[in-house]
Amino acid sequence: MNGGPAGPGGHGGGYGGQGGYGGHGEPEYFGDGGAQPHGGADPYAADNPGHTQAFAIGEDPYSQGETYQAGSAPAGPIGPRLHWKDLLRGIVLSPQQTFLQMRDYTMWGPALIVTFVYGLLAVFGFDGARKDAINATLSNAIPIVLITAVAMMISAFVLGVVTHTLARQLGGDGAWQPTVGLSMLIMSLTDAPRLIVAMFAGGDAGFVQVLGWATWVAGGVLLTLMVSKSHDLPWPKALGASAIQLIALLSIVKLGTF
Repeated sequence: MNGGPAGPGGHGGGYGGQGGYGGHGEPEYFGDGGAQPHGGADPYAADNPGHTQAFAIGEDPYSQGETYQAGSAPAGPIGPRLHWKDLLRGIVLSPQQTFLQMRDYTMWGPALIVTFVYGLLAVFGFDGARKDAINATLSNAIPIVLITAVAMMISAFVLGVVTHTLARQLGGDGAWQPTVGLSMLIMSLTDAPRLIVAMFAGGDAGFVQVLGWATWVAGGVLLTLMVSKSHDLPWPKALGASAIQLIALLSIVKLGTF
């Protein structure tokens, strides 16, 4: 009869189980114990007993990177692109919300057109250039006005690029196209009151000089606020990034009023 117990190396019962993976008296985890069927879960997968999943120091595995942190750009635009009328109005009336909403959008159309028109009028804000343009023939005056407009547009663009570059070096995270476009609009819109008055009263008038300083300060405030919102920088760094552009604007105002 075959009713006797199997030997230690046999195929019967005992801790060895089927296939003889473990000997008699060995711990169960040395053998399969007959408990893991073919095609079951991976015993080496993360979070199984005896196996853990590694995370980086300070990493929250449940945040999925959605938490906003200072110095990091938002996940996406906080609002729709503003119409050009709302954009120009917002820069003057609600600059903080406008700069924050437009930090992810380009605005080359309004920026180039407004700056070009500003450059066309800038000739008549400078006493010497205005006399030359008025006394010149039409064929000579048109090139003077157009060249001045193009020069002002290129200057505003270059100054905006410089401001953006300094902001990035100081830790900013904004895109260059919105920064340059907004800086061009700020430069043109803030100096427009002085320019319009200077066209009729002359750049040497005392009121025009005072107005020039006031609009320059207003432009500095708006430019600093724009860099702060567009690049997520504290205002001292934003002011530092705007310094070169503000100095250049002051020089332009001085050339026209002093």
